[in-house]
Amino acid sequence: MSAAIQLERQHDTQLNIVPLQPTIGAEIRGIDLREPLTDALRDEIKQTILKYKVVFFRDQSLDHQQHAAFARNFGPLYTPPYAKPDPVEGVTPLHQISAAEFQKREQEYLDEFKDEIQEFYHTDTSWRLVPTWGAVLRAVNLPPVGGDTIWVDAGLAYRALPDEVKQRLEGKFVTHDFRRALLKTGQDYPVVSHPVVRTHRETGEKILWVNFSQHPKILGLDRAENQELLKIIVAAYARPEHQVRFSWRPGSIAFWDNRAAVHYAVRNYGDYPRLLERILIADEELWTNL
Repeated sequence: MSAAIQLERQHDTQLNIVPLQPTIGAEIRGIDLREPLTDALRDEIKQTILKYKVVFFRDQSLDHQQHAAFARNFGPLYTPPYAKPDPVEGVTPLHQISAAEFQKREQEYLDEFKDEIQEFYHTDTSWRLVPTWGAVLRAVNLPPVGGDTIWVDAGLAYRALPDEVKQRLEGKFVTHDFRRALLKTGQDYPVVSHPVVRTHRETGEKILWVNFSQHPKILGLDRAENQELLKIIVAAYARPEHQVRFSWRPGSIAFWDNRAAVHYAVRNYGDYPRLLERILIADEELWTNL
């Protein structure tokens, strides 16, 4: 609790910040997200996200407009190209994470990845030259049990790699290919590459940053070495000491730094129509149209 007290005193707010793991995950209490944020509250929430990568709020009763208004405190909202033409309550950036929709195309999805690693630790919009920086995810319809989400401290995952692996990854770039999904919506975007080890622009931390849901390929390697290194990376993500696991309840909200963490949806709830709603926050205005 010393960290919570230190943050609270530093900004003279009433927030209670409770770390859930040493380096990733904190629960923020003492705030109603329906209310406007002061600059001090906004800055403290952002500071906490930079420190713990993902933060959680419980017992929040946001509607769609309030969800968007809260996210908008932290930057311009990003509307994905696959957004529905009839947005929920007019909130165009809102994207529904629907288990029912996934179940309709699950076999197609598995066939697409049949020759690849099927541990889908991922970031959002890493197919873009400049991905979105943040995401606010809200629980809507939850199974009675199961359906947790795991977030990984991708900086800690990098630091835990053997020095020999770090040297092999130095200067390497990885592509994240989302074109197949985009083309189905009538959209397209060139395949771009990012450093496998990115430097976080705000914290300076080195981040192990690979999206296993978008056909990652490390450039300049043959297939065998590519698969070898990708398996090492996914194993680093899968280590429990690098993770925080969040059990959703009605009224739960997660807010994470998309540049510092990868996440994994645990699908252990059968055919229950689990539904979450996500709003993404674009990077600084200078970068948003890239």
